[in-house]
Amino acid sequence: MIIDTHIHLDDDRYDEDFDLVLERAYADEVGQFIIPGADPKTLDKAVKLSEKYDDIYFAVGVHPYDAENFDKLDFTKYIKHPKCVAIGECGLDYFRLPDNDDEIIAEKALQQRVFKAQIELAILYEKPLIVHIRDASNDSKEIMLSYNDISKNGGVLHCFNADEQLLSLSEQNFYFGIGGVLTFKNAKKLVNVLSKIPQEKLLVETDGPYLTPTPHRGKRNEPSYTSLVALKMSELLEKPYDDICTLTTQNAKKLFRI
Repeated sequence: MIIDTHIHLDDDRYDEDFDLVLERAYADEVGQFIIPGADPKTLDKAVKLSEKYDDIYFAVGVHPYDAENFDKLDFTKYIKHPKCVAIGECGLDYFRLPDNDDEIIAEKALQQRVFKAQIELAILYEKPLIVHIRDASNDSKEIMLSYNDISKNGGVLHCFNADEQLLSLSEQNFYFGIGGVLTFKNAKKLVNVLSKIPQEKLLVETDGPYLTPTPHRGKRNEPSYTSLVALKMSELLEKPYDDICTLTTQNAKKLFRI
């Protein structure tokens, strides 16, 4: 079995054929799904999906692009739900910063405040983190390491960006989410760093509907395609496909306690 540890099933692009998406996933032995909390506007939808389907779980969080909405979200309402398995996706994303220097400073400060607040919630409620990092490795790592208790429940670096300086976070009980990017022709950096990740810290994800793996690039991503990621991991790590599935499933169950 494979667990898709990061799939936006609350995205409306799945609405029309949702049950067929799940059927295709089950046919490819993808058996459980975690919906990250990214957009507060779709969080209630994620909760309802987790209540309707035994194999769907959710996380509560605010993506750095939605940081201005953080104070509007009642985290405790969702954290205590029995299907809530994590805090996030949260983190830092400096890819689309404003042009004005003052606005850049303000945007970074806002993202950092909201990231720290979610780390503190994860520590308080003993939940793992789902962390989003883009063009912000230094600040992200510095913030994470400033919390001595962060390793108790750890988390996952979602869509791991292949920055080797982040590999040491495995010592703080952080896992590394590997998705469709691994199958891209231009993914040489991730391909080269994959073998350096402790295998007991590897997870599989889609980040669907985004980052669809080869040979389906350009189409909507969906959970069944995690099998393509696991297959590529099997090839690169020279490890049987079934072993990769078993390994990453065990890792996911351990981290998210599902």
